[in-house]
Amino acid sequence: MSRLFAAGERVLLVDNRRRRHLVILVDGGQFHTHAGIIAHDDVIGHVDATTVRTTRGARLTALRPTLAEYVLEMPRGAQVIYPKDIGPILMLADIFPGARILESGVGSGALTSALLRAIGPTGSIKGYEIREDFAKRAIENVHGFLGTDVPLDVEVRDVYEGIDEREIDRVVLDLPEPWRVVKHAADVLVPGGIMLAYLPTILQVGRLKEELSSAPFSMIETIEVLHRSWHVEGQSIRPDHRMVAHTGFLTVARHLADEPQTTSGGE
Repeated sequence: MSRLFAAGERVLLVDNRRRRHLVILVDGGQFHTHAGIIAHDDVIGHVDATTVRTTRGARLTALRPTLAEYVLEMPRGAQVIYPKDIGPILMLADIFPGARILESGVGSGALTSALLRAIGPTGSIKGYEIREDFAKRAIENVHGFLGTDVPLDVEVRDVYEGIDEREIDRVVLDLPEPWRVVKHAADVLVPGGIMLAYLPTILQVGRLKEELSSAPFSMIETIEVLHRSWHVEGQSIRPDHRMVAHTGFLTVARHLADEPQTTSGGE
């Protein structure tokens, strides 16, 4: 049976033009829109995907936000990584249940939330964020969607100065100069571990590739994800006039094991 909406829960209110509003439900609260007012009590106690009406008769649908919807509507400190890139990041970095992840540049917590859902309760994420306000916002956003019982520890510090953790499965970076982290990542990643960096410009990608190529990393790959939706209505079927094109480049590399020690032959 579907869980009922409760006070304190986030709900997405969607109107007939697909405009979306992320609201925290409060007993006795109200949501004001140009089409009238919705009482929170008309949502609390009802199932997901309930239709509610404003005081002026307008219809809105009350939905539990998906993670993708939450990312697009949640409060922001830093710019978020968008859902079109988050999905490929989870696959390229092979995020698995129980993984130990070092994430630097947690920003507003969008990618962090997706990583946490993928690793489950047996994994862990250590976050490094240089700005305290961004770290605070990211933690609030993660807790707002996933709750407070998540294996996340965010520390305000500069990853360029080093990484204290050891035996890390994945290093995920969203910062301007990831090449400065390559040496540190090589020191802490397990053999076969993966480093992934999200970068906005191809010149940054080139600099990162140079550093990775001179370090114990291989299988270096860079991709760009383009997202194009389609208009489908009756016989009118065509690509939408607008698309989400460039947002960033994803560069991934595998950490190599140390070279085996050789011994000279002879009696």
